Amino acid sequence: MEVLVSSAIGVLTAAGIYMILRLRTFPVVIGMSLLSYAVNVFLFATGRLVVNQPPILREGVTSYTDPIPQALVLTAIVISFGMTAVVVMLALGAFIEAGDDRIDLDESEGDQ
Repeated sequence: MEVLVSSAIGVLTAAGIYMILRLRTFPVVIGMSLLSYAVNVFLFATGRLVVNQPPILREGVTSYTDPIPQALVLTAIVISFGMTAVVVMLALGAFIEAGDDRIDLDESEGDQ
């Protein structure tokens, strides 16, 4: 199980970095989302994946799973949705203003 989760984290990270290095805004947004998913899975995996265990202690429960990584992942998901919305709006504004979604500048434009 650990090999599968760590492989998934590695693939998500590699794909996210590859997409961020593209020269268009939409792949950059997708790459940031993939990196966010990789971090979420990593945070969730740090809480030791336990099957069929409650996240809180109650009477009669001898073992439980750690609820802190679950709360951190839930918070990270909400924050990533908000940041993705902000980045999409910035990219859309730049596309409307410039008429192109490329994120690099020509050398002649950079000197002005």
